[in-house]
Amino acid sequence: MQSSHQPVLRDLVLVGGGHSHVGVLRMFAMKPEPGVRITVICTDIDTPYSGMLPGYIAGHYSFDEVHIDLGRLCAFAGARLYQDAAVGIDRQNQRVICKNRPPVPYDLLSVNIGSTPQVQNVKGAQALAVPVKPIAQFNQRWLALMDKARQWPTYRGGMTVAVIGGGAGGVELVLSMQHRLRNEFKAMGRNPEDLKFVLLTSGDSVLPTHNPGVRQRFAQVLQERNVEVHTHAEVVQVSPGCLHTRDGRTFDADETMWVTQAGGPAWLQSSGLTLDDKGFILVNPQLQSLNDPLVFAAGDIASFAERPLEKAGVFAVRMGKPLADNLRRSLRGQKLVAYKPQRHWLALISTGNRYAVGSRGSWGFGGDWVWRWKDRIDREFMRRFTELPTMDANAPGTHLRTAIRAMGQLLRDILVQGKAPTTRLSLSSEESLQAISAIAMRCGGCGAKVGANVLSRALGQLQPVERADVLIGLHSPDDAAVVRVPPGMAVVQTVDFFRAFIDDPYLFGKVAANHALGDIFAMGAEPQTATAVVTVPPGLESKVEDLLTQMMGGAIEVLNAAGCALVGGHTGEGAELALGFAINGLIDEKMDGVMRKGGMQAGDVLLLTKPMGTGTLFAAHARHAAKGRWIAAALQSMVQSNQTGAKILHSHGATACTDLTGFGLLGHLVEMTRPSGVDAELTMSTLPLLDGAVDCVKAGIVSSLQPANVRLRRALRNADEFVNDPRYPLLFDPQTAGGLLASVPAVQAAACVQALKTAGYAHTAIIGRITAQGDAIEPVLLKT
Repeated sequence: MQSSHQPVLRDLVLVGGGHSHVGVLRMFAMKPEPGVRITVICTDIDTPYSGMLPGYIAGHYSFDEVHIDLGRLCAFAGARLYQDAAVGIDRQNQRVICKNRPPVPYDLLSVNIGSTPQVQNVKGAQALAVPVKPIAQFNQRWLALMDKARQWPTYRGGMTVAVIGGGAGGVELVLSMQHRLRNEFKAMGRNPEDLKFVLLTSGDSVLPTHNPGVRQRFAQVLQERNVEVHTHAEVVQVSPGCLHTRDGRTFDADETMWVTQAGGPAWLQSSGLTLDDKGFILVNPQLQSLNDPLVFAAGDIASFAERPLEKAGVFAVRMGKPLADNLRRSLRGQKLVAYKPQRHWLALISTGNRYAVGSRGSWGFGGDWVWRWKDRIDREFMRRFTELPTMDANAPGTHLRTAIRAMGQLLRDILVQGKAPTTRLSLSSEESLQAISAIAMRCGGCGAKVGANVLSRALGQLQPVERADVLIGLHSPDDAAVVRVPPGMAVVQTVDFFRAFIDDPYLFGKVAANHALGDIFAMGAEPQTATAVVTVPPGLESKVEDLLTQMMGGAIEVLNAAGCALVGGHTGEGAELALGFAINGLIDEKMDGVMRKGGMQAGDVLLLTKPMGTGTLFAAHARHAAKGRWIAAALQSMVQSNQTGAKILHSHGATACTDLTGFGLLGHLVEMTRPSGVDAELTMSTLPLLDGAVDCVKAGIVSSLQPANVRLRRALRNADEFVNDPRYPLLFDPQTAGGLLASVPAVQAAACVQALKTAGYAHTAIIGRITAQGDAIEPVLLKT
């Protein structure tokens, strides 16, 4: 979580996680701008470094060696990461329109999303060709191609792989693929000559922007490696197994990789930004849109108005520093600086087999040593983003001292607007007053409520599910909700509340609502209504409004999907963002359908529907020690509802059930065995665990609640035998929005597990069995 001690005064939104933006993030991390909140909108958590991608394809690097962990980098920079796709820009209201979440407001916007293949005019290409760009999405396509090659049946003869595009990207790709796939065939005992590679280009030669010597070198390499090269071969149609060129030629192709004709994404066309003829954003020397000073662009998506620049990674990397400088200067209201791209640059182009060719202007040279040189340069670049400086977050008072200094500077800057402090943000008079109020001492009691105008604007956008039994609800101006209890039904009540553990308010809202509903589902009840309790940090009214809109927008999606009507709540100010819900549910008053903790029977099988590990993972996330994809997978699990799972468990005769939350697996299991009068066996090897959970506990990183949970180890009959098992600490790991822990009759267990997996609970596992209560005081026995 980014520290919320400082009020947010300006929102800098970065769309895309390209080479320029990762540089911006690192620079803002090393020198934060007080009052500026950074939000990154990107579809991918792991963003590839294009310079090393050919080496990854060739098999010289692992996935992690060539990908920047955007999640970890954002955590290091104190930036919010929204994993989503931008699909539009509402420039009038200064909002980025996203595919799967509410619009994201910005004060300043930067776009670094690379390019998109423009194959819509090539018949069949969209369905049958594999685009290399955007490179962030290339890995899955490459893995699929490798699987296809490995499974290629011998009766079909040889497999032909075609690459469309004769630039450096196309040449490196075809040579890297050839090197890797031939080695794969050799490893399987198959003849590598069964693989054929073809390169097609519409130009006179390969590498048209490089000097004749370099072109000749690669022509020779391609010939020696038996790669067929066809020039003047503009592909105008792709059909199954065949490529058609404008001059009437056809070429066999069992797999086609497209590395040419890139342009901007279609959604930019409706943005109103000035674009070039290929749909790229035209920018001035300050990397600023020609017709909107609040929008910047860098990398492939930017079209430099002064002179055309090749779409090369070297420019995207070098744009990072001037982009960061100008974003900071623009936020401060200062004069921008010009980016001056070099006329000539060094390109190091690999051939797939640890050999590379250097090209700069009229120079050209090659050799194994050039590849080693390139390798050293690339690894040094990646180390800037993988070996992040250690921040001593555990030092007593560190956050508080930093926040106080930052707020003091902010207050001084606000008070002297227009008097040339070099670190100030440019604020209006009204914003300055609101900022001073946010920094100053805040009132308690009802004086700490969020203002009525902000609240009405934020909540006015919410549309709770309509229920006939809600007589007075959210949008009725009264002191309390009025809800009818249907005849023959009893009310089930529960409450949950916790502070934010992630910087994405929309996702936090979804997790908080899902977590609160968990108790209702675990009891076998139907959710009816919810009232919310919200704490938000003080700040500019527009920022508080957006925070509420995002968070409650996520929550209302989950509540509505569960058929639960949000009927009211309370919103107040506090140091940190927090959210909770009091949930009312309904169940048959005869209690026939209730699933309780105390019904376990000897001989039952113990099931768990979701993987564990959220406590240790988010403790590691707070220290920038968790991989971004671990956190993304954990959040995906946490937003999965237990509603369907509970119904499946009930239909398969579950004798007891609870949702796995703060007390961890062992704590909740003991809560079930004690009232049931039974003992339990836990099988360590079958525990479903989130990716990275074991890595985090091995590193000694556990939740702050872990020590209290560990006191329950006295419930383990043979703890000493398992204390060195790497999974042992996870028995005590507190879960947020965890799965359902249930006992099911043994005869129903297999069918229940299958039904749960079919319903989307892919990690459902049998983790033990229930036994008759023995003489031992400790109720739980661990087994391997």
